[in-house]
Amino acid sequence: MEATNLLPRSVVLALWLQAVGASHGVAVRSVTDDDEPHTVVGLPGAGTDPGTLTELVAAFTAGPREVCALLPAPGDPSGVPAPAAHDAVESGECVLVATPAGSWALVPRVTAFGSALEPGHLVAWEVIAVPPWSTLVAGTVGSLADAERELRSSLVVATEALDSLDVARWRDDAADAIERLRHSTTAGWPVPELEGRRARVLQLAWRLLQIVELATADDGGAVNLWQADQRSTALREVDRTARRALGAATYAAVG
Repeated sequence: MEATNLLPRSVVLALWLQAVGASHGVAVRSVTDDDEPHTVVGLPGAGTDPGTLTELVAAFTAGPREVCALLPAPGDPSGVPAPAAHDAVESGECVLVATPAGSWALVPRVTAFGSALEPGHLVAWEVIAVPPWSTLVAGTVGSLADAERELRSSLVVATEALDSLDVARWRDDAADAIERLRHSTTAGWPVPELEGRRARVLQLAWRLLQIVELATADDGGAVNLWQADQRSTALREVDRTARRALGAATYAAVG
């Protein structure tokens, strides 16, 4: 993960699936960005042939629904139901959807191709039937208010880790990356308009994940193994808090 990366595809898709009246075309273009056209496997009622992202968006925006994006990690499935946990952890992200017809996890399989100068990505979404997940996810990610409070505490920890590492001195590209993070907003992100608290939590959680990535790229400021281990432990907790906060920011029930 680079500090200039866009939001995870699952976060973007989840926010569009809960946007009432949104254009399917806008949603698909926002999720796809520069990828090749996404394919979909396992869409309910679609048979065995691969479907399209447009069909997926249409299927899951046609009635009452609950939607949430989760970013699980090894050792922390983050509320992903068991039938999809392995695949979601392997991918690092998924979207959970619940409708009157059932519940599903949408897991993106991303294959990179091309070069560093001209990268490309093939994305295939796997639709996996799962048990009802609302109670599990609510107990894992917590409320939006709780997420915002925990994020502000984690920001202090993450900032101290950056200061102790002095990554701007150790890595030529880090100073610019840190500056971009400090001034990043959701205004240019490919997501629907969000109300204040959700936008704040989404922005701060994603910023913290990028800070963790910068701070764990090397041990520049560590003077001994104990110090490195202490910082790594603190940053793992920051990472967990930020990933779960993204889940809280992307959860919504649409009537």
